Amino acid sequence: MANALFVCLHNAGRSQMSRALFERAAAGRHGAEAAGTQPAEHLHPAVVEAMDEIGIDLSDRTPRLLTREMAERADVVVTMGCGDECPYIPGKRYVDWDLQDPKDMPIEEVRKLREEIARRIDALVAELDAAPTGGHA
Repeated sequence: MANALFVCLHNAGRSQMSRALFERAAAGRHGAEAAGTQPAEHLHPAVVEAMDEIGIDLSDRTPRLLTREMAERADVVVTMGCGDECPYIPGKRYVDWDLQDPKDMPIEEVRKLREEIARRIDALVAELDAAPTGGHA
C-alpha cells in the first residue's frame, strides 16, 4: 500500500479534487492526504459543485495545513503550484503537476480541470499498483 500526498497552495481546489479522485480510483489499495502551504478557509464552491456532479461529496472537507509529518508519511508527493514552500524530504518521490488554480474559474473550466486531474490520477494509481514495493515506482 502506497501513500500519496497532494499539495497545493490553498488546499481548496486542485489537491482536494486529486485526493478524492485518488481515493475513488485506488479503492482502498492506497491511501491519500491533501494539504496546503497557506490553507484557505473553505473549498472553492465550483470545485465542490463539479465533484458533486460525479458523485463525490466534498462539502464536509476543510483545507488543512501541510506538515512535515504528512510529507514523511507519503511515498509520493504531488505538488501543484506551491513552489519552494513545499517541504523537501530526501528519499521521497516528488511529482509536479502544472495545473491552474480553480479559484474564480467558471464551472465549465473546473470540469475540464477535474477531468485532467482524473486522467493523471488514473495513471498514478496504475503506476502504484504495478510497483513491486507498493509505492516506490
